[in-house]
Amino acid sequence: MRRLNGGQGLPVVFDGVGAHTFDASLASLRTRGHLVLFGAASGAVPPFDPIRLAHGGSLTLIRPSLGDFIADRCELLRRAADVFEWVRSKALEVTVTGRYALSETAQAHSDLEARRTTGKLLVIPDAAAIGRREETQS
Repeated sequence: MRRLNGGQGLPVVFDGVGAHTFDASLASLRTRGHLVLFGAASGAVPPFDPIRLAHGGSLTLIRPSLGDFIADRCELLRRAADVFEWVRSKALEVTVTGRYALSETAQAHSDLEARRTTGKLLVIPDAAAIGRREETQS
């Protein structure tokens, strides 16, 4: 990242992978940079000496949990409204790269596990299931 960023580290890195990327994420930060470790797709980060944060340039590390940011229904609704507004205004772009019928859910999981996908995947109810549901509601 430093090579791509003119020798400078990054102000913030969001790491959802964990064990396999933690060291590189930490090393890519600039002085007083922030590492937001929000996932552990490759496993938990092993214990490390916090002095690494000082040696890296007074770095900060946070391990947020979604539940702490939607502590009650009011906060959940407010944050959800923010996200939908960002999508509406195109400040946040959602890229859907795959669509699977509900009957293909196992294939969607298989593709995710095999890393054959990028972006967001949608699982869509089968047309037959939609028809049955509409008949039931009539």
